[in-house]
Amino acid sequence: MSDNPFRFERHGATALVTLDSAASRNALTKPMREGLAQAVAQVKADRDIRALVLAGANGSFCAGGDLRGISAASQLESDGWRERMYATQGIFRELLTLDRPVIAAVDGAAYGAGFSLALTADFVLATPRARFCLSFMRIGLVPDCGATYTLPRIVGAQRARELMLSAREVTAREAMQLGIAMELHESAELLPRALALAGSFAAASPLAVSLVKRIAADPGAMEAAFEAEANAQALCFQTTPHREAVRQFLDKQPPAFQWPNPHPNPLPQARE
Repeated sequence: MSDNPFRFERHGATALVTLDSAASRNALTKPMREGLAQAVAQVKADRDIRALVLAGANGSFCAGGDLRGISAASQLESDGWRERMYATQGIFRELLTLDRPVIAAVDGAAYGAGFSLALTADFVLATPRARFCLSFMRIGLVPDCGATYTLPRIVGAQRARELMLSAREVTAREAMQLGIAMELHESAELLPRALALAGSFAAASPLAVSLVKRIAADPGAMEAAFEAEANAQALCFQTTPHREAVRQFLDKQPPAFQWPNPHPNPLPQARE
């Protein structure tokens, strides 16, 4: 897996997967998605691995989807976009259903699908400079990769809708308050703490751990969310607002949708 833009390491009974693509800020490009799928398959096949740590290098966790790749595939129709979504969802489904603990060590930006990736973890550890954002609305899309399933279970339905519809950034401190992050650590302490937490499961009963995760999950709701996300995204990918928003992003222009609106319309005058 040395050709992939990430690192796979063993630390005792822990697997450490580090996203490492400085040029894309660890975005989920096709090589990154394929590499992650291989890594998760390797973890599943090795029963000596008792926990998985996900981390990001270069001061970012994961910048989200590959917008250049999305733009290049703009000619796809609904069925093509839906199949593309199903393929991407596979990685997130495998992480959410993994029968071993998953720990996300978030330092820097976790944007879009990068936020969704962090939400697949059982435990999220963050640094003070971590930033979380479901940025999909900024490019005319809906949250995907399981975020519509995971986020409401953590922060509640109303706050989840607010974060999804506003596409606003959540600081590390607010992430702690909302329950998105479990602990805050300085950058130098983040990975050691994540590995220590993961290492504690080396002596735990694998069966008991897997059963706790299975009991706490809601597979039916998860699958329904994945299907709804795929269908909704297949529609959104074909819209003019999405394509224009991607063009503006690639041209380094500010997005049309901003929260809060920097130029709000004045309130209508009351009539007598």
